[in-house]
Amino acid sequence: MKFGGTSVADAQCIRRVVDILEKHHKAGDELVVVVSAQRGVTDQLIALAEKLPTAPDCTEVAPLIAALRKRHMTTLEGAAPDYVDEVGAVIEKRLASLQHILSAIHNLRELTPRSKDYVISYGERLFAPILGAALRQRGILSTVLDGCEAGILTTPQHGEATALYESDERIKKRIGPLLKNEIPVIMGFMGCTGNGIITTLGRSGSDYSASIVGAGIDADEIWIWTDVDGIMTSDPRVINDARVLKSVSYIEVMELSYFGAKVMHPRSIDPAMRKNILVRVKNTFNPDAPGTMIVRNGHRDSRVVKALTYIDKVASININGAQMIGRPGVAKAIFSALADKEVNVMMISQGSSEANISLIVDESHIGAAVDALAFLVKNGVVREVTRNKDVCAVAVVGAGMAGAAGTGGRIFTALGLAGVNVMMISQGSSEANISFVVRQEDGPRAVRVLHDEFRLSEECN
Repeated sequence: MKFGGTSVADAQCIRRVVDILEKHHKAGDELVVVVSAQRGVTDQLIALAEKLPTAPDCTEVAPLIAALRKRHMTTLEGAAPDYVDEVGAVIEKRLASLQHILSAIHNLRELTPRSKDYVISYGERLFAPILGAALRQRGILSTVLDGCEAGILTTPQHGEATALYESDERIKKRIGPLLKNEIPVIMGFMGCTGNGIITTLGRSGSDYSASIVGAGIDADEIWIWTDVDGIMTSDPRVINDARVLKSVSYIEVMELSYFGAKVMHPRSIDPAMRKNILVRVKNTFNPDAPGTMIVRNGHRDSRVVKALTYIDKVASININGAQMIGRPGVAKAIFSALADKEVNVMMISQGSSEANISLIVDESHIGAAVDALAFLVKNGVVREVTRNKDVCAVAVVGAGMAGAAGTGGRIFTALGLAGVNVMMISQGSSEANISFVVRQEDGPRAVRVLHDEFRLSEECN
């Protein structure tokens, strides 16, 4: 079971989490818990760490340390009053270590990826001992481990590390013996390299941690506890009558999470899929709600489309030039140049004439992308590169689209009748996702139109 930052925001939330865990523990279930930092803490750590190398002084460090101390000690006092002295000493030691690291970043005038990973792991380091103490307060044995101690071995890419398959055996060996008598609490979001260097798994990486741990112990199920009732047909802030999905497939949830759905980390489903483990998404604040099941082959109903999502913080790049036609290696040159600048390409579309390639990238990467491609213009590989920030990407997702004739026609006819202009289209070979680009102001309307077209608010067998 993984509990996110909102689920553990304060002492009252933690008591609710312990209620859930105690119920399952008394029923005889063997549990492992993966926890995130408390809501907002990681953002605070990132903001200050990135500011310190160029800050005139480090006067902001002490107030942050004081605020973190107050928040975590208040939470500890409310959730595990019998362990204030014991766990408070652990928190104090970690805050002192964090203060030294932040001061060193300012003094060295440098924030390396390695030191940034270490700093932002402190959200979990400060909180996990509190949940462990809250379980012991209820008489439930609990061992607290960081991701490295739990056995999560990763690649060395700081900020976006990937778990290695060798993690399975390490996790089983380290966590397996604890399961009979206690509930281990694992710090999410982090692992380490073979040399013991701390790495992080990307934002919202605690979902990924839970899936890695679940695969390692050969769990029957992996439960992701969050603050919504499950995975929905669309963002309820855009679609008032969006509905919770009873079941989705691995491939569907991967497509949805990649295209902006906030419920799951995009890579978190992979370890579960590898071991064919059922995943549930449930609401900590409404634990009796059934939630959403994620399985290998999702429930196929009479609708071919299951859900819709969109990303509005993107930009399009159009690469043009007659000299691209029939010229081998142009695509390689384009994507190599972007990779060198660490630009992630989210969508690709190429005309059959080969004279145009269109890309969608994260809005924050647009400057680096254009700079990378300017070299190709200078050397005559392409004629021009243009960009447009006034766009958003919409994804129509459903495993039932595979082999279903006419789905694309319904999508684009409905959009045309609503006056929504489609600027770019992309479809993966899985046929579980049709993605397209529209003007930013048209994104919510496009989602509403298609939600109505495919009657996604209605229950269906």
